[in-house]
Formats: sequence, structure tokens, C-alpha cells
Amino acid sequence: MSASGNSIFKEWVPNWAILSILVFCMLHSMVLLGLYTSNITYSASYLDIEPEDLQFTMSLTYGTFLATIMIEGRLFKYFPTRNYFVVIYCFSAILFIVSAYTNDFYVFAILRVIEGILMALPWIPLRILLLSRFKTQNATIVVFSLTYGALLIATPFIVNIAVWILDWSDWTYMVYGSAFFQIVCVGLISLTFNNNHFHRKVPLYQVDWTSFVLLCADILSGAFILVYGEKKYWFQSPQIVTATVICLIFSALFIIRQLTVKRPCFDMTVFRYANLRTGLLLFILFYISRSSLNICHATMSKVWNWEPIRVANIQYLNALGDMIGITFAGILMAKGVATRFIFVIGFLLMAIHHLWFTFLFVPDVALVDIVVPYMLQGIAVGTLFVPLVLFTVSSVPSHLAPFSGAVGVSGRFWGTNIGFCIMQNAQVFFQAKHFHKFRQFIAPESQETQQRIAQLQNSFLAKGYTADNAYQLAMQQIGVAVQKQDILLSNMEIFTGIGLVLLVLVVLLLINQHLKDSFNLFRNKIWVS
Repeated sequence: MSASGNSIFKEWVPNWAILSILVFCMLHSMVLLGLYTSNITYSASYLDIEPEDLQFTMSLTYGTFLATIMIEGRLFKYFPTRNYFVVIYCFSAILFIVSAYTNDFYVFAILRVIEGILMALPWIPLRILLLSRFKTQNATIVVFSLTYGALLIATPFIVNIAVWILDWSDWTYMVYGSAFFQIVCVGLISLTFNNNHFHRKVPLYQVDWTSFVLLCADILSGAFILVYGEKKYWFQSPQIVTATVICLIFSALFIIRQLTVKRPCFDMTVFRYANLRTGLLLFILFYISRSSLNICHATMSKVWNWEPIRVANIQYLNALGDMIGITFAGILMAKGVATRFIFVIGFLLMAIHHLWFTFLFVPDVALVDIVVPYMLQGIAVGTLFVPLVLFTVSSVPSHLAPFSGAVGVSGRFWGTNIGFCIMQNAQVFFQAKHFHKFRQFIAPESQETQQRIAQLQNSFLAKGYTADNAYQLAMQQIGVAVQKQDILLSNMEIFTGIGLVLLVLVVLLLINQHLKDSFNLFRNKIWVS
């Protein structure tokens, strides 16, 4: 509480209003992270950049978020709570307006770095404030389910708003709407908060800016390697080599600093705890498997030729699955079900989703065919996410909990980037392999190929095209058909591989003795028993 012992909220504000405002303001981070990544194709064309560039800017934002949470505690404790939030949201609104008139990639990248800082600064304080309003023993489950659930299901809402705006107006209105959202947050905070501190005021001079810079350089250079590695032919590129050297040097400097300074911003002793290392590994595997959902959406657009609004609307099914999974996991945790079994259920559902979808990568499908496996992915994500967060955070003594939380964020950051890298490289590899195979069967001198070309050419001639145009269109159609088959067969192999790996993980979770015993520690951290 505040140093004076008074609440940071005005006396007339009811508790239900406080809870609603805190949850609403937490969506600020979702808006910052999701505005440009909600419609990658349009955002990339608007900025005249490649999809990989946009993925990298997302990594810039989330990487800076990761570095900022290491130091935000000092800033939050120094400033009055109301002023702290008001300034952050005002800067966020200004940042959105500036980004609306930015079409230079390098300026845009700098803005995304600043967005990462502004996204991180209020996230943990708002969660702490929300936890302080619940008095039940299941408060942690409720708060984490609310906050992370809102982030999980936010994507389809942003996507649908973006698609609707692009159909009826200009993209800049999406940015203006996001800025207006920040102004609403400013108004709500000004109306309900007083000028007290939530914590005792702590001097600002001990902020470890050096570690912040070292960590930013480390994680952003690492993200550059993962995002651009395939496109730049890995270590054949001087840029990738340079980024690797920078990543290794700054990683070493960061670790050395944390081991030698009196008050490190990250305590390396957290890695002595086996449960935390397990949680980090599971986070990375979880996000790698989750990244395959982008392949489903790309298939809907490029192979099945679904309209953008249809692809956007179907994501509500995934969001419904998220809500079902979050509720299901919350009930299991409240009843004291072992975390290991929750992980087994979640990863098993994720494996079933991948193996089921393997049989759906065909030239055309009906919506009814994919509803269940598509929702199953959301249920799996919802079932796993909050238990993974709580398991990782509770894996260490309470005084190390902030550092274990940073490890969880690190797992999400690296898992996302590694997942993007694996999917990108796997698609390139498998599509090249299948293309070479198809060339053996679709050679111009092949009798079957000639018959197919003649059939297509005749169909275009019947529509009134000239002989030359009919031949060109026939060859284009064959090329498109081959490309679609490349994509479908590659997707089948990727999803089969991920599904089998997840099944192996489920078996390991069932037979590993350490994981069998780990719930006792987890239970004692979350519920005093």
C-alpha cells in the first residue's frame, strides 16, 4: 500500500468499478502489441516492407518489453501512481498519432522500440493493483486468467476491426482509434485515482540502465538472427554474422554484470531451480507449437481463397476455444489438480489439433470441416497458458518471484521468434523439395502434362481468348496449381512433425518423476497448505 497507508483510489469509487477500470487499462498493452500485427499483409504494404520486417518490429516491441520489466519496479515506486499511469498513456496516444504519419521503416522501428517500453511500464503494476483487490485464496488464478485471457482473445477483435476499417475507410482511423483508447484510459485514471503512492517511495538513482542497454542489444540482435536468417542465407550474410557476434558479446556482458554487481536487475540464481528451467522449456515448446496457427490462416487466404473478412471472423472460434480452455484450466487449478496433468491435457489437445489438421490441407474445404480442430487449438492454448505462467513464477522462493516472471516473459519472447524461424525455414525447405519432385512429373514433354495444358487451353479458347493468351493462361493455372500443392504438402509435413513431437512431450510429462513431484511446490506457492 501507499506509504501513508491510504488507498490510491478515491473513496467514492466502488470496488467493481476499480476492477473494471484496471482490466480495461491492461488492454493498453494488447493495443500496442496488436495494432500492426493484426493485419500483417496490409501493414507491410502500407510501410512498403516485407512480412519479415514487420515480424522483426514485433520482436523489437516485445524484446524491449522484456528488458523494461527488469527495471520498471524502480520507476513505479518513485512516481505517484496516478501520475505514472497518466504520463504513460499520454505518451502512448502521441506515439500512435506519430506512427499514423510514418512510412519510413527505420523511424517505424524506433517507434516500436518505444512502444515496447510503454507497454511494459504499466503491465506489472496494474496486475499488482488487481491482485490487491481480491481477498480469496484463488485470487492469483482469477487475476491471471482475466489478464492473460484478455490478451489471448484480443487478436480476433483487433483483426475484425482492422478489416472493417480497411473496407470502409483509411488505415489511419485504426491508429486514431487506438490513440483515443489511450485517452479514455487517462480519463478513467484521473477520475478514480488520487495522488498517493502504492509503494513507499524509492530513490531513482539505483536504476540499472547499463543492464537494460546490454539486454536490449542482446535480445534484439538475437531476434534479428532468427527472423532474417533464412532470408539472408544465414551465415553467408555479413549482417547475420555481425548480429551473432553482438548477441554473444552482449549476452556475456549481461551475465557477467548480473553476477558481479551488488544489486542485479536479474538474479541468475533462479536458474538453480529445476522447475523454473522446466517451465522455461515448456514455454518455448508451447510458443513454437502455437506459431503454426499462422500457417492455417495463410492457407485460408492463399489456397482456399477465403475473403479477409471471413478469415477474420473465423478467428472468433479460436477465441471461444481460448475462453473455454482458460475456464477449464482455472477450475482444475482451483480444485488442486496436479499441474502435470493440466500440461498433459493441454499439450495432448495441441497434438490432436496438429495431427487432425494434417488431413485438412486439401485444395478446398468447408468451414464445418475445420471448426472442431481449429477451436481445439484455442482450447489447448487456454488450458496451458495460465498454468504455465503460474508454474514458472512459483518455481522459486517468493523473493525471487519477479525474476522468475521475467524468465516466463523470456520464454514467450524466444518461443515466438524461434517458432517463426522454424516455420519459415520448414516451409522453404519442404516447398523446394516438393517443387523438385513435381518438376519430374510435370515436364513439358510429358504426355499427361500436354493433355492437361491442351484441356485448359481449349477451355480458354472457348471463352474467346486468342491462342497465345489461352496458352499463357493455361500455363499460369498449372503453375498456380503446382504452387498450391507445394504449400499443402509442406503444411502436412510440418503439422505432422509438430504433432508427433508434442505426443513425445506428453509421454515425457507422464513418466518423468521430477515433474510428478513438482506440483507440491507449485501448490504451496499458490495456495498456502
